Amino acid sequence: MELLMSQKERDRIRVLEEIAAGRLKQWQAAEVLRLSTRQLRRIAKRYRADGDRGLVHGLRGRQSNRKIGGEVKKTALKHLRNEYRGFGPTLAAEKLLERQSICLSRETVRQWMMADGLWKGRKQRIKHHSWRPRRSCFGELVQMDSSIHDWFEGRGEKAWLISMIDDATSRPYMRFFPADSTETNMAAIRGYIRRHGRPLAIYADKASHFRTTRKASLEEQLRGTPALTQIQRALEELGIEYISANSPQAKGRVERCFGTAQDRLVKEFRLNGISTIAQANEFLKKKFIPMWNLKFTAKPATPANLHRSRKGFDLEAILSRQHTRTVAKDYTISFQNQLLLIHRKEIIAGLRGSKVIMEQRLDGSLRMRWRTRYLKFEPIERPHKTTKKKAGDALGLRPKTSPTKHKPGPDHPWRQPHTRTFLFGRKEDISTLR
Repeated sequence: MELLMSQKERDRIRVLEEIAAGRLKQWQAAEVLRLSTRQLRRIAKRYRADGDRGLVHGLRGRQSNRKIGGEVKKTALKHLRNEYRGFGPTLAAEKLLERQSICLSRETVRQWMMADGLWKGRKQRIKHHSWRPRRSCFGELVQMDSSIHDWFEGRGEKAWLISMIDDATSRPYMRFFPADSTETNMAAIRGYIRRHGRPLAIYADKASHFRTTRKASLEEQLRGTPALTQIQRALEELGIEYISANSPQAKGRVERCFGTAQDRLVKEFRLNGISTIAQANEFLKKKFIPMWNLKFTAKPATPANLHRSRKGFDLEAILSRQHTRTVAKDYTISFQNQLLLIHRKEIIAGLRGSKVIMEQRLDGSLRMRWRTRYLKFEPIERPHKTTKKKAGDALGLRPKTSPTKHKPGPDHPWRQPHTRTFLFGRKEDISTLR
């Protein structure tokens, strides 16, 4: 009987012996075993009458009344060994019911097949998604994503909601845009930095405007840097780490933020008659975000604010599309199928043949930067291929050309037959020289 007892039941024996010896009262033993006094008295009574057997459940060791008969098991195993050899438990159970009218559960068939060596058990793989604790400080990590939804319920234009939410506090920065692109995500990052400062890291997905699959250019290979998108390059200049998420669940905080927004904002827009992006952004700033900060934000574990100052960073220049171009000999630059001429007053030594950065800013303007200096320029028409006029003629600057070749006159010694010392493709008659 001792082999059938559990550890819990063995531990009760020691307490009951202390009661029998008078060293422990029943109410004290009940607290030790975490039982009621009435239940303890029943257990003690059975222990005095039957000894150790009284502590073991009466049904232990008995066969279940619902046990499948031996003949049914024998018949089923016969079919499993012959007709259904190589079948999986699920299919085997289906065929036993369909063809032999033997109703067995998949798990019962699996256990029988494993015991008979017809099936090898496999360890179940459990996908465990553990909750990641929040970052401890405000500004330590910002989750970023965009959501396309019928925000205006067909009343207005199509809109994307770009949201940036702090991981430690759930404080959001939200704005509606007409598209989900590099420019709109840069505009959202610029707005967040203007409001809070530069965070330590941004946690976003692997969309094409955040992460590229292209190969590194020759210049990037020479510098030893990987291929970067415009946003990655801008974040690197701002000193903000970009962390890519491998799944939507990884950035669950911003995903749940969209769930709340899609439920509440749509109804708010309907009640307030909002149907444009401008009206929606105004509502976000004045009503929705203050309400969110009041109801849904959390207190950070550490009160420190890790946002850094934006002073010393030209956000308009950094958060722009940047393209590298080479200055031609006539001080022109080809950009987007257009010829740009640098003004004469901007020309200095070392400019020709060097690299300049063309900045396509978020306000639509175009800037040309050479090192740390911005140059003035103007678009000009491309010269026709038939003319010899150069674009640099507008500045009075003509590139140096090779000198004209001199053509010898008819009386030049080179043209006289008696002065020639070589033959033009003819062999000399050497028959007279023998």
